[in-house]
Amino acid sequence: MKTIIEPFKIKMVEPLKLTTVEQREQALRQAQFNLFQIPAEDVIIDLLTDSGTAAMSADQWAGMIRGDESYAGARSWFHFERVLRELTGMPHILPTHQGRASERILFELIGGPGKVIPSNNHFDTTRANIEHSGARAVDLVIAEGTDPRNRHPFKGNLDLTKLEALIDEVGPEHIPLCMATVTNNSGGGQPVSLANLRAVREVCHRHGIPLFLDACRFAENAALIQQREPGQSGRSARSIAREMFDLADGATISAKKDGLVNIGGVLLMRDDALALRANDLLILTEGFVTYGGLAGRDLEAMAQGFIEVLDEDYLQYRLRSVAYLGEHLLAAGIPIVEPPGGHAIYIDAAAFCAHIPPSTFPVRPSCAPSTATRESGASRSAVLCSTRWILIPVRRFIPRWNWCDSPSRVGCTPRATSTTPLRRRSNSSNNATRSEACGSSRPHRHCDTLPQNLRNSSEPMVPRSVDRKSEM
Repeated sequence: MKTIIEPFKIKMVEPLKLTTVEQREQALRQAQFNLFQIPAEDVIIDLLTDSGTAAMSADQWAGMIRGDESYAGARSWFHFERVLRELTGMPHILPTHQGRASERILFELIGGPGKVIPSNNHFDTTRANIEHSGARAVDLVIAEGTDPRNRHPFKGNLDLTKLEALIDEVGPEHIPLCMATVTNNSGGGQPVSLANLRAVREVCHRHGIPLFLDACRFAENAALIQQREPGQSGRSARSIAREMFDLADGATISAKKDGLVNIGGVLLMRDDALALRANDLLILTEGFVTYGGLAGRDLEAMAQGFIEVLDEDYLQYRLRSVAYLGEHLLAAGIPIVEPPGGHAIYIDAAAFCAHIPPSTFPVRPSCAPSTATRESGASRSAVLCSTRWILIPVRRFIPRWNWCDSPSRVGCTPRATSTTPLRRRSNSSNNATRSEACGSSRPHRHCDTLPQNLRNSSEPMVPRSVDRKSEM
């Protein structure tokens, strides 16, 4: 398939402020090259994160209007609970305002000095909550997961030998749970295979250790299993996701990723006694158990997002968009973590800037000012070290459903002299629409700045915006 179009149409647009190269350089210097200090309105294309930046669908907005704001027992809570129970099979479902709140509750209950929590790679807030409790976070990703050039299809897998060795070293009584991050964010957005999850489950069960998922991107992980794991291509992403949850004793989820919302989280559990204690902390710090610090409209939006994220057309579009960007970065000679994962492209800054000693790297690497793009720097990325190499990944996150095709193109810089504001998508449904960067009824590809090798329309491309009427 040479071209994949977006499986949605744009119903609302948001004007963007266009700036010159000089203005963007000034903004960077004023922020002392700290990308978190740049006002969002000065960023034309924002790839800082995919967390909470998704544009919501028409049905999500409709759900927000229907939101029941009753303090206890709201209709929106029962809808949310029903959707999550059908998706995960978990008996205890605790809403929180975002994923790190779920982590804080969990590790306040099971963490503490002398405890050890293994995972493939802990995300930074997970590690911080573990260590804040006094416990120790241990990363046990497979060796292939630490080699940016290795194209192993499941570089997020846990190393079973290392897991067994850790259990023998510290004793299962000191390991309150084992985590698996799906997809493995800090390791480059790499998936974990079903075979590996089954094997980890067997090891944990044999030693009496609960298995929890950090399931922020469970749908992308399920789709990558569907694409890459032998014997899984005939299954739906929904059934694969359900098996992932069936293998686990609990999960933390930031709904700001695969929940397709701007705020929200979930803590899932099977253990009745642990859930009862978690309810007490939820009431203390978040809110009553049927709203968890969220409005009823937020619960409605989350419920609908967890339904829509497993749409097969959406997942194909999502993964292909990310892969497209990675393929063209590689073609341009830019080293990345391979193969492309599910939600972002990780540039290997150490290899890309091999002439700069790692000891002199800036704290927050920034993109070239001329790109008008904000990317996540080392301050949000794990620094993975070994005796053989140093990888400092700089993440290019791909927000869900927010942009036309131009932000994914290498070297694509909107012209600051354009009289029509570049616009980004603020809502979606099904189908496609046109780009409005220059007022053209044809897809705007910024050909004056696009590298020659990307101008060939016969090449596979990221889903682009089209005006169907103009092609009839």
